[in-house]
Order: sequence, then structure tokens, then C-alpha cells
Amino acid sequence: MDNIVFPKCQRCKVGDLVPLSDFGGQGAAIYYKAWVCTKPDCGFNIKIRNGDVYIDEPITSGALHTPKVR
Repeated sequence: MDNIVFPKCQRCKVGDLVPLSDFGGQGAAIYYKAWVCTKPDCGFNIKIRNGDVYIDEPITSGALHTPKVR
């Protein structure tokens, strides 16, 4: 298996930026919708939503999230 090298976080210079994917409103996959730092203390993130780029939005636990019923 090839080793994937992710870019270093530009804020903390310690963690790596890893990509996250999601699904759009119609169920289509959206790849690399967000990039987040692997170092929890850092919290750096960059996200794309509706064509706009957001940097450093608050990160919350998804443990209480209720999935949509389809």
C-alpha cells in the first residue's frame, strides 16, 4: 500500500491536514469538502459550503447528531 503524505498544518506546523468528505443535499458525494488538522489542540479547519470558503469554524462533537431519516 502506498503511503499518503498529507500537507502539514499551516498554523501549528505539527499536525497534518487531512481531507473530509460529505454528501450534498441530493445525496451526491462531495470529496474534500473540509480539511482539518490532526492535532486536537490546534483545531485549524477549512471548509467549503455553498461555494464559500470558511476558515476556523468552531468544531463540535458529532456524538449528539441525529441523522436525517431518508
